[in-house]
Amino acid sequence: MSGNDTRVPVGAASLAKGLKVLNLVSEADSPIRFAELHRLSGLPKATFNRILRTLVAFELVSKGDGEGAYSLGRRCLELSQKAWDAFDVAAASAPELEKLSSELGETAALCKIDDENVIYLDEKSGAGLCVRVDAGRRVPLHCTAAGKALLAFMDPTASQGLIERLDFDGITERTIRTVEALQADMALTRARGYAVSYEEHLPGVNSVACVIVGRDGSPLGALAALGPSSRFDESRIHPAGRELIAAARRITGQAGFVAISPRPRRRRLKSVEPTNLECVLPWGAQLGEAPVWHHVEQRLYWVDILHPAVFRFDPSTGINRACTPKKLVSAVLPGRGGALRVASQDGIEQLDFENCRLVPHVDPETGQSQNRLNDAKVGPDGAIWVGSMRLDASKPTGVLYRISLNGRIERKDSGIKVSNGLDWSPDKRTFYFVDTVPGRIYAFDFDLQTGNLGNKRVFAEIPESEGRPGGLCVDSEGGIWCAIWDGWRVNRFAPDGSIDRIIDLPVPRPTSVAFGGTDFSELYITTARTRLPASALSDAPLSGGILACTPGPVGLPAELFA
Repeated sequence: MSGNDTRVPVGAASLAKGLKVLNLVSEADSPIRFAELHRLSGLPKATFNRILRTLVAFELVSKGDGEGAYSLGRRCLELSQKAWDAFDVAAASAPELEKLSSELGETAALCKIDDENVIYLDEKSGAGLCVRVDAGRRVPLHCTAAGKALLAFMDPTASQGLIERLDFDGITERTIRTVEALQADMALTRARGYAVSYEEHLPGVNSVACVIVGRDGSPLGALAALGPSSRFDESRIHPAGRELIAAARRITGQAGFVAISPRPRRRRLKSVEPTNLECVLPWGAQLGEAPVWHHVEQRLYWVDILHPAVFRFDPSTGINRACTPKKLVSAVLPGRGGALRVASQDGIEQLDFENCRLVPHVDPETGQSQNRLNDAKVGPDGAIWVGSMRLDASKPTGVLYRISLNGRIERKDSGIKVSNGLDWSPDKRTFYFVDTVPGRIYAFDFDLQTGNLGNKRVFAEIPESEGRPGGLCVDSEGGIWCAIWDGWRVNRFAPDGSIDRIIDLPVPRPTSVAFGGTDFSELYITTARTRLPASALSDAPLSGGILACTPGPVGLPAELFA
């Protein structure tokens, strides 16, 4: 809403300006300072100040005691609770279904759970030849995108009870037929925020769905898009999933639910280090991650967590071979003699890359279905170091583990939101570790003989306005290179924690970094396109590819497990 919006009735301009300021406060990812709020409002300072003081007086906006930042006030929360009590999800979803159907050119539907089935409450079909569904129709939970989304985001006890009653008889050749396969799919769904179905229910029909979240975090229903598999393929399914998430946020926003915005931050750099950056593999991964250079094979291993897939990239030929296990895989650990292990949703597993076969090795989080492993590396002590996180990153349930050669598991740290980049200083005396959500890189004293950690401290902290730290690696000079998610850059930190270099990137969401090449002079950067809206992808088409440059300092060879 703008202050001079032609839809504003005569005499209501002041009210419109006040509502505009209130909207700006509600849309901010965190409490917003006076100067930034004034800038975004575009209002004269005197007018803005008068409006803001009025909003505070009526408790619609609250001013923090500390830094003087503004957030929604108590009265807004009270009004939102009243709105939730009268919330009609079907009525609120109707205009979004129309918009989705028009923009996607496919059928959009609203669904909810009905016993062991999904029932269609409403649908809107796009122009031309579309998949038709009727309101009131019931379809199975386990082989439809809407059903899998609702199962993935409901209370685990309730979902387990439903799963135990499901009939897994095959409907098509691609239908999920086991509890284990369904749970693996649900883990992927929670990680990426939406579920997909490739001809699992009807031959020739693909679908994607996300949940509409209620005030308590439970699903009120699901938005789904369905289309012929001939045109609604993988290249369109994932962008559609991102549009569904945005629509679901708008629907709950009508009832006062304020969610964290999926929009990338604006490109803002303080300084830029000129490089010979290029995209060596334009791939379009959803969540490219965990690059590791195998110096014996002279190839780069990496993963797309949300595909899921493990890749082996040969820069000399440009060939990128894929292994696609049917479960979430988040990191690759190269070993001697060509052996590979991976961090998966079921623990550390051995990977036969040629046959894409996984064999369990050790699971440090047996029975913790809401968590998954994330980044992992082999340490200079020969042990596997791996961190975990909650599937949707909503709670600090992550743990840092050390897994010794004999399979002994040690908990080294806990209370982590998103365990991420980890590496050691060249002298092996300092261990670096990232918790992405609070934006911190930690440093620990490291004992090479025992694998013990001590003296935990914050090594560097990234302001939220500049992005979030992701994967990292250390160069031979002791510099720490870290990908900054939503920051359009890679930072190099000096050993004292100060930023001494910045590499400007053409993508907003770099995920991790690794040195490679014959002399370890190449810095490889994995990137993501997950949850980026179409407008952001048009500005950053290389999102999901692998970038590379030669920044000057060289890296160190990755440790290989025995």
